[in-house]
Amino acid sequence: MRHYFILLLLGWFGAAAHLLPTGHAVAADKKPNLILIMADDLGYETIGANGGTSYRTPVLDKLAATGVRFTHCYVQPLCTPTRVQLMTGQYNVRNYINFGTLDPRAVTFGNLLKDAGYATCIAGKWQLGHDVDLPKKFGFDESCLWQHTRRPPRYANPGLEINGIEKDYSHGEYGPDLVNDYAIDFVTRHQEKPFFLYYPMMLTHAPYQPTPDSASWDAKTQGEEAKQDRKHFGDMVEYMDKLIGKLLTKLDALKLRDNTLIVFLGDNGTGKGTRSMMGDKVVIGGKGTTTAAGMHVPLIVSWPGRVTSGMVKQDLVDSTDFLPTLLDAAGVKPPAKLTLDGHSLLPSSRGESAPSREWIYSWYSPRQGADLTVREFAFNQRFKLYRNGEFFNLQQDIQEKHALKVESLKGDAASAAKLLQSALDQFQTARPEDIDRPGKKAKKKAATKKAE
Repeated sequence: MRHYFILLLLGWFGAAAHLLPTGHAVAADKKPNLILIMADDLGYETIGANGGTSYRTPVLDKLAATGVRFTHCYVQPLCTPTRVQLMTGQYNVRNYINFGTLDPRAVTFGNLLKDAGYATCIAGKWQLGHDVDLPKKFGFDESCLWQHTRRPPRYANPGLEINGIEKDYSHGEYGPDLVNDYAIDFVTRHQEKPFFLYYPMMLTHAPYQPTPDSASWDAKTQGEEAKQDRKHFGDMVEYMDKLIGKLLTKLDALKLRDNTLIVFLGDNGTGKGTRSMMGDKVVIGGKGTTTAAGMHVPLIVSWPGRVTSGMVKQDLVDSTDFLPTLLDAAGVKPPAKLTLDGHSLLPSSRGESAPSREWIYSWYSPRQGADLTVREFAFNQRFKLYRNGEFFNLQQDIQEKHALKVESLKGDAASAAKLLQSALDQFQTARPEDIDRPGKKAKKKAATKKAE
């Protein structure tokens, strides 16, 4: 009889084990962990999975091969504008103030996921305001940041702000290693509850300096002016890939990988003038420009068993889509009063029939110093229309050197112009007056003084 009950129990446990996700010792209904990784100044052409041939990116290539790779992801041409859109799910026209600032009134994915019970952490580049309490205000329980309260070196012998406390390193430490170690420590400490890790990496932004894997690495390097050479960009791309690999290895060791959504993208195009190859095609980085070279970035979505493995999607994606995607994965509904411009990528990533974007809209104005210039435009995979009437056929003129007259367009181009103009019309009055009021006053005062 005793042997019978032992066999019965073993059978019950064996059957129950099949109800759990592979590699997990947690309840099947546990909320997923969420990791959003954003590389700095990394254009579409740099990743092997996208056809890049200049750099080795085996970790990202495998992530793409086993996940979903999007070929038409576009963000803002510069870091702060993208970060603001990414974190709030809103186009810059609604809430962008100036370079290096996130409106303190903004609601971010950190706030929404923290309210939903997630442990939250931001690790990497900040550049969104100097107040020490801002990361917590925007919903992050923990932070390990560069360029929060100050701007020290970021690579060899860096300065960081860890949970608001400034810490300087001077014994050959490498900033990206320190941040990656913190990210790994965070997921380790929070493995028993759902966590959200926002990981805006410091790599691969200039200064182009040696990494610890470079032949010319010098642990005594001080400052961001030392050893700069564009040849080190490739080393930085490959080191970025290596660090992501370390994080994935830890998730596997903790048996968390199957219950973790990972999204990887770049924050804007590759640094201006940086040459990369896609086979025999030369691609020159165009960070800061509103062409594809400044806005087209890699995007990989990975979630074993939850998204289609090895799928390649040509859907249009922009930086407002990531907040809705994270909320969708977490089963969190955004507040009804919160205006969102993006939509979740999960249905498309699962291969489901879902509405896709017909266009991407951009209100781009870094607004540094007295420069209040705005570049406003809408585009799709084939055509682009600026607010000032400039129209481009992107398939024939990707560098946007030859503007076409809208009134002379025919066929698909004419239809596209109408569609894109309707997109622009939707945001004609979207800019809140209170955001620009200080700038308008200063401009008016300067004009009055000049007239006098």
